[in-house]
Amino acid sequence: MKTNKPMILLLLSFLLTGFSMPQTPQQPAADTLGPEPCATTNNTFQNGEKITYKIYYNLNFVWIPAGEVTFKIFDEGNQYHYQAIGTTYSSYEWFFTVRDEYNSWVDKNTLLPNYSERSVNEGDYSIFEKISFNQHDRKTTVWRAKKRGEAETKTEHTVKDCVHDVLSSLYQLRNVDFASQQEGYAMPFRIFMDKEEYPLKMKYVGKESKNKVYGMGKYKTLKFQPDVIAGEVFKEDAKMSVWVSDDQNRIPLLIETPVSVGSVKMVIKEYWGLKYDFTAKAK
Repeated sequence: MKTNKPMILLLLSFLLTGFSMPQTPQQPAADTLGPEPCATTNNTFQNGEKITYKIYYNLNFVWIPAGEVTFKIFDEGNQYHYQAIGTTYSSYEWFFTVRDEYNSWVDKNTLLPNYSERSVNEGDYSIFEKISFNQHDRKTTVWRAKKRGEAETKTEHTVKDCVHDVLSSLYQLRNVDFASQQEGYAMPFRIFMDKEEYPLKMKYVGKESKNKVYGMGKYKTLKFQPDVIAGEVFKEDAKMSVWVSDDQNRIPLLIETPVSVGSVKMVIKEYWGLKYDFTAKAK
């Protein structure tokens, strides 16, 4: 699957693909079909959660601090509002400049998106996009412009199943019970972006008891490998690895992946407002 838009937050998006674990793990039934795509109950995050990651870019075996991305959650009545803002450091902008903001509003009862916006400014590429989701009728409406406030074009699309935007998929995945699945299980999920519906999968690799996270110590983690959308950011055979805290919060701690030129590593820097005590740190 290809996309020709150079969106750094496509890469950053999987920073929040943690998975919840029930208090008392149970063995799955032999005919288990995986999670219900159209109804997810939140049991991993809360209003006020804020997580910041530092991004490093590797070119010619040198890791260069490139920027940061911050994710926030707001409680807005019957909806959650997710926000992600990614920016490059001024010291990196001789090479490439990013000023990206994603927002998503989801139904609290299902965690499916009702509406989303993204404002992307990367190098000489920019786009402002709004999407309205009609999950019941399997339809989406998209408004696009070069920048916020400029003339918009409107298109309507039909999708095959319940779909998420990039941001909402991250928080939905955090609430999937992976503890009842075997290593190697690949969970399907669907993202709608760039006027297309993408069927993707998240593969569970296994547990690691003492994974070192630069500047933060050693942690008990779960390792995952998500599908990526090939294009200007990822090659067809790109393998992304995500290490998630092995506790009830299920927040990503470290992500590594090759990109079209070089490779990228993202490391958790700070966190606030987690729903549960952060118990994944190894002794």
